[in-house]
Amino acid sequence: MLEFGQAKPENTADLIKDIAEATFMQDVIEASKEVPVIVDFWAPWCGPCKSLGPALEAAVTAARGKVRMAKVNIDENPNIAAQLRIQSIPTVYAFFQGKPVDGFQGAVQGSEIKAFIDRLAALGGDGGLGEALAAAEAMLTDGAAVDAAETFAAILGEDPESAAAYGGMVRAHLALDNLDQAEGMLAAVPAKIAESPEVEAARAQLALLRQAASAGPVGELQARVEADPDDLQARFDLARAQHASGQVQAAVDTLLDLFRRDRDWNDGAAKAQLFTIFEALKPTDPIVLKGRRKLSSMIFV
Repeated sequence: MLEFGQAKPENTADLIKDIAEATFMQDVIEASKEVPVIVDFWAPWCGPCKSLGPALEAAVTAARGKVRMAKVNIDENPNIAAQLRIQSIPTVYAFFQGKPVDGFQGAVQGSEIKAFIDRLAALGGDGGLGEALAAAEAMLTDGAAVDAAETFAAILGEDPESAAAYGGMVRAHLALDNLDQAEGMLAAVPAKIAESPEVEAARAQLALLRQAASAGPVGELQARVEADPDDLQARFDLARAQHASGQVQAAVDTLLDLFRRDRDWNDGAAKAQLFTIFEALKPTDPIVLKGRRKLSSMIFV
């Protein structure tokens, strides 16, 4: 894992510990200065503790290092329980920056446990993932696609359902001309983020690059269009060739003109191609904003 924030604990033993009075300061108070720590006060004879403990452990593990857990057997550590005024169990306290910040008593439902863990994870921030994403995007912009791919992969190691990192990873492989590998990644994208804007953008970029491989010469296609303005296939092929050669605005203009002439041609191919181009760009790109306005004005005429 690249160091772009707090390191993720390597295994469950780092996340969840049975602690005693001698290690309370180190494993709870000091540790909470890095990441929120929940303390589960329990005892072997406590029935509700037997269901709450495993549920807490599962939620902490799922948080992937954003929260840690310390388990305190009150029979073996009565002084800790007395100092924190634990009067019934199970009791759960949460510490952050060396101080108690949240807690609850009794066994609670799974949804409440998740909400509790989510609140604590938010206190600790994203562990630097946002900064890492920005750095990876900068690498990609600067042409360092290999470094960008490594950074996106590291982020996915922390958060496998990061749509931004997944889309970025695909785009890094596209920049490296690894189209087949990018396509494989898109086929395996987690269902939860499959339709996210970041993944859709990467999918659109792949489609455009596939098209570029068979795009004809711009000059020849332009001549065909000028010779026969009603040759809509030539006009569509011209737009694809323009985009393949980096003339994105010209490609959009050509497709808008095709749509104006016959919006239903080839099952609405001009509109579909425009949407593919728009999805491949940033939503705030002037080409997208202007193109969408023009398309909308024609659709609703």
